[in-house]
Amino acid sequence: DGQIFLETDLFNQGIRPAISVGLSVSRVGSSAQIKAIKQVAGSVKLELAQFRELQAFAQFGSDLDAKTKAQLDRGSRIVELFKQPAFSPKTAEVQVALLWAVQNGYVDSIEVGNVQAAIGSLEENLTSSKSSLLTKIRTEKKITDEIKAELKAAIESWKSGYAG
Repeated sequence: DGQIFLETDLFNQGIRPAISVGLSVSRVGSSAQIKAIKQVAGSVKLELAQFRELQAFAQFGSDLDAKTKAQLDRGSRIVELFKQPAFSPKTAEVQVALLWAVQNGYVDSIEVGNVQAAIGSLEENLTSSKSSLLTKIRTEKKITDEIKAELKAAIESWKSGYAG
């Protein structure tokens, strides 16, 4: 039970689904999510909200400090992560892995325009060669220290071979 608010501005920017994270609410909320999603989504949601505020502020001034620029850059990458083609849902375990990668800075060095391709490459790598890790996330339903270590190793291995 809840309300999803869509934003025309987001839609016009090519962000689909164009969901307003700040205005959309749910009475069920995170009770319907597995713990692993909650572990990674909370900080990403906060970063996205801060990005939207900073983005509006940045339009009025050109003198931004390094920390603000880094927040804007990370926010742009998070937005790219959430863009996805219609009828292409991701499993919960893939969502967890991708959000974890963003949350831990593994896409920070990738150009914003290449983030979707990089995320697609990472997802393909995880599903084809790290399916046991994804199965572990699905069955454990939370990010344990062991899963963290495996995510770190898998994503670092992918990133070292990623040419994008």
